[in-house]
Amino acid sequence: MPAAERIVEISEAITHLSTRHEQLVVKRDSEAEISVPLNELATLILSGKRSTISQPLLSGIMRHGGSVVVCDNAYQPIGLMLPLNVHTLQTERIRAQCRSSLPRCKRLWQQIVKLKVLAQAGVLHRSTGNDAGLKHLATKVLSGDRTNIEGHAAQRYWPRVFSDPNFRRRREGGGANRLLNYGYAVLRAAVGRAICATGLHPSIGLHHRHRNNPWCLADDLMEPYRTVVDEAVVQWVENRGHDCPMNGETKTVLVSALTQRVQSGGETRTLFAWIERTASTLAQAYLEETDRIFYPEGLFSGHKK
Repeated sequence: MPAAERIVEISEAITHLSTRHEQLVVKRDSEAEISVPLNELATLILSGKRSTISQPLLSGIMRHGGSVVVCDNAYQPIGLMLPLNVHTLQTERIRAQCRSSLPRCKRLWQQIVKLKVLAQAGVLHRSTGNDAGLKHLATKVLSGDRTNIEGHAAQRYWPRVFSDPNFRRRREGGGANRLLNYGYAVLRAAVGRAICATGLHPSIGLHHRHRNNPWCLADDLMEPYRTVVDEAVVQWVENRGHDCPMNGETKTVLVSALTQRVQSGGETRTLFAWIERTASTLAQAYLEETDRIFYPEGLFSGHKK
């Protein structure tokens, strides 16, 4: 697998994680060691109740631009660790990020919401044969999404995509919401990592601004990419039901959705590679070198490989 595109999850067994020769070393009782080069590690997910990890390993993961997701006893993500010093022009870019005008931020948010709704339309069309008018709704997104098209689209999208008129997307909800939470947390780590790698600060958002949220920009930038997780959850729930367990098999399916390859402009790359390009074009937008944020066409056309 290409560099920095591996996701490693540590779950059930008693496990000690350390580093040696710039590699993640996984050691379990009576089992052979497993090692992963740190420069290939995008995200480490810690969901095991009996795992220990060394400080040199955490430092090494951050130094190589990786991320760490920590889960609670219910295997739901509750923490995220990202690197903050992996780009040589970080100070210059963060200054440009802070100076970016409100009208520019609103125009960029307008693009993100429009593309998110178009991506949702694609998921609906593939799963139900009808986009419920979302493609048309996307044309009505205004600067800053001041008429809340994002919310109107969600009201149409969620009940239809799960074929359940009572389904509501709730972070604290059960059923399919648990799976969405897990997939979104891994996606958030990937987007946050790309933001830091391009020299931006993840807490200074375009739209999300909650004072208790240190990852506002990651939450902004990931919006159109959420549909990759949505589609994986929809397909899994169709096969296993809304109350399917959050076990190793389920988590593997959700993580695999984020390591797939997506088409855009005649190229087929991993989702991680496109996410890095998205973050890079946002940095260019802050520097006033472009007015557009890049997202891969495959999110909207469905040409995924």
